[in-house]
Amino acid sequence: MIPLAVIIETRVVDDMTVICEDRGFPQLQPSKTFISPVPSPTDYQFSFGPWNISEGTDPFGPPVRDFFPHEEKFALFKPMGFDGVQFHDDDVVPNIDALSPEQIMTKAGQVASMLKNQGLRAEFVAPRLWFAPETIDGGYTSNSAADRNYAWERTKRTVDIARAVGAKAVVLWLAREGTYIREAKNARVAYQRILELINRVLEYDSTIEVWIEPKPNEPTDVAYVPTTGHAVALSWASCDHARVKVIIESAHAILAGLDPSDEMAFALAHEKLGSVHLNDQNGLKFDQDKNFASANLRSAFDQVLVLEEGGYGRSGEFIGLDVKAMRTQPGLPVLDHLRNTREFFQLILEKVRSYDLQRVETFRSDRDYEGLERYTIRHLLGYE
Repeated sequence: MIPLAVIIETRVVDDMTVICEDRGFPQLQPSKTFISPVPSPTDYQFSFGPWNISEGTDPFGPPVRDFFPHEEKFALFKPMGFDGVQFHDDDVVPNIDALSPEQIMTKAGQVASMLKNQGLRAEFVAPRLWFAPETIDGGYTSNSAADRNYAWERTKRTVDIARAVGAKAVVLWLAREGTYIREAKNARVAYQRILELINRVLEYDSTIEVWIEPKPNEPTDVAYVPTTGHAVALSWASCDHARVKVIIESAHAILAGLDPSDEMAFALAHEKLGSVHLNDQNGLKFDQDKNFASANLRSAFDQVLVLEEGGYGRSGEFIGLDVKAMRTQPGLPVLDHLRNTREFFQLILEKVRSYDLQRVETFRSDRDYEGLERYTIRHLLGYE
């Protein structure tokens, strides 16, 4: 058992009193070095969101591929080997702001039936707040109380939709929760408001999980909650930390100047890794959503190694993808980027499972890191 310190705290945020009881902070215990393969290898399940089948638009030009009907995308998942669907709230319920709660739930029920008929599972639902006029300056951290209320109401509807389609979690990508100049908001209050929102979600639904997706920038210049460490800290500060986790996107970690595998390892060490968005990134540029392993094969190997060693996926977690086809790629619909990334993961997984961990441990014990690097590179190149 991990000893927990019990803390009872009362806070006032935006004129609302929040009482958090029995908030535990773990005293992490050292574990034995992992030096043998997993006895029964994990049978990984894969997911992606319908936005990954895109028209190839960007801020500087028109779409390069024809529109592919949203409702036809779901029939493509199973034939490509995907079992899970990632949703935004308006992926499930288009034009959500114009509909009544009853109409929203009717549409969500129809999507739930579609998923069942296709043999698919909803992984999560995320409120797509960044396109709403009320969230231009952020929703949860806006200086406008009316805008913050809009963001909360939309998030409540997202929880209702998640429940209706059978998703266990809502994802908070805090896209516009940041600033272009730091004096525009009180950062301390902004973080309090984000925590308050998380607590309100936990109180609104007693079973839903909240998965925070960190990103350091874009669309804002500097975002709040830019890293896994920030998200884990918010989790432990929440009223029910067991239900607050992290979804880590490879490219987002790279944009923060961090190693994606280290971010995943940190979350796993705290039992906070709800899901992953595997992709790749060519340097500190815009969020590219390139095919996993296409820019940095060794980084991809390290990510799969960490996930496999950490037991990720054994409790049903998905290997989530967030990859876009190259803008210049023709076709309708363009799907090869999804097939390719799934294949790349499986090929790297074979390399991870044939990686001689006893030999690795010997290199570590001897502090022979040159030898370890040589072995690792030769292994990846197929020579060992």
